[in-house]
Amino acid sequence: MAAMHESCSVCNREFDVQFRYQMEERDGGFLFFCSQTCQGKSVRGETSGGSVVCDACSKRFSVELVSQVVRGSKGARKYACGAECRAQLISESQGVRLAQLAAPPAALVPPIEPAAPAAPTTTVPPPPPSTRRLGAKATSSAAASRALAPFDGPRRLAIFNHKGGTGKTTTTVSIAAGLAERGLRVLLVDTDSQGNVAVSFGVKPEKTLYHVLVMGLRAEQAATTVRPNLDLLPSNETLAAAELYLAGRQNRDRVLRDRLASATDAYDVVILDCSPSLSLMNQNALVFADGILVPVACDYLSLVGVRQVIKTVKNVNGLLRHPVQIYGVLPTFYDARARICRDAVETLTQHFGERCFAPVRAGTRLKEAPAQGKTIFEHAPDSHAAEDYRAVVERLITGRVAAPVDLDTTPPSQALAANA
Repeated sequence: MAAMHESCSVCNREFDVQFRYQMEERDGGFLFFCSQTCQGKSVRGETSGGSVVCDACSKRFSVELVSQVVRGSKGARKYACGAECRAQLISESQGVRLAQLAAPPAALVPPIEPAAPAAPTTTVPPPPPSTRRLGAKATSSAAASRALAPFDGPRRLAIFNHKGGTGKTTTTVSIAAGLAERGLRVLLVDTDSQGNVAVSFGVKPEKTLYHVLVMGLRAEQAATTVRPNLDLLPSNETLAAAELYLAGRQNRDRVLRDRLASATDAYDVVILDCSPSLSLMNQNALVFADGILVPVACDYLSLVGVRQVIKTVKNVNGLLRHPVQIYGVLPTFYDARARICRDAVETLTQHFGERCFAPVRAGTRLKEAPAQGKTIFEHAPDSHAAEDYRAVVERLITGRVAAPVDLDTTPPSQALAANA
């Protein structure tokens, strides 16, 4: 991953931010220091650098060029530290152009029963990724005014389980790709420092969740479009340093929610891939989420791990005072030949009732897909796993519980037809 390139707020020398001391949040803005010497000068007040705050990226800097001052539509003065921030401020002042307006999108899912005709509405779809990156505020306003796409599940869904090896990342990637294929705009946020989501899509992004949490970069600027309707906010090993940053903040369990607040209006669904741990980052993810989907491998130890998930959800509801609920549990790695798999699904169904999704069958295609940088729908669209994840996506969109299917004998194409 390329380092974040900035100019020193004291000596104006350009450098790559590599250490935590090189960035400091002060008076609503950010200061950057190329060395400890410059940081010391700033602390001692030996420089007048950082006198204004950039209205685009919140960086503090000294005004030296006429182009760094931007006049708004009503004569208001704004400041831009660089050419990119200046372009963003100009784009925001111009608002949404008529060329960005389009006809309302077609319904994503046919109605189950004929409904009374509704009054026509005019919707404003989000502009293309390049426009969104230059005009974050205008995009957020436009997205807020458009009607949300048909979707019955939680708009902010966390894929979470304390136990590792339950298929969390595979489930996250498959669900996000499936929703995007159905026409919903999806933001996929990787909150696991292993960074396996980006690997699964075969991309190597430069900006990550670390830049959003610690450096104050807008989520729209850090996100990467990996598929049509699907943007990824990735992570890597630097996320471990972000947890140290969160530990010293006020309301440390709500930083992620605050950082992503302006971005979520531009998407129909936000999906978070959580790490298998009791970490501060996971607390942030659960406080941000509306609902939780728990992948559970069909084995005994995974069943025991569900108890810890339930306990964590209760703590989030009680101690952190955020009303998040378990939307469903998803049995994974199902093998009809193994008795433990059948017993695991039966136990989950008895405990969670209709919240237990139909299981996802195990297969080598799921393991091969990340190596090709593809989703299961791209790598093996006719496989059992692809059919099962399509059923999960269908349930998230419509809210309909899938009809029971004999997974021992029913071919995947017939299983999907039975659940349609």
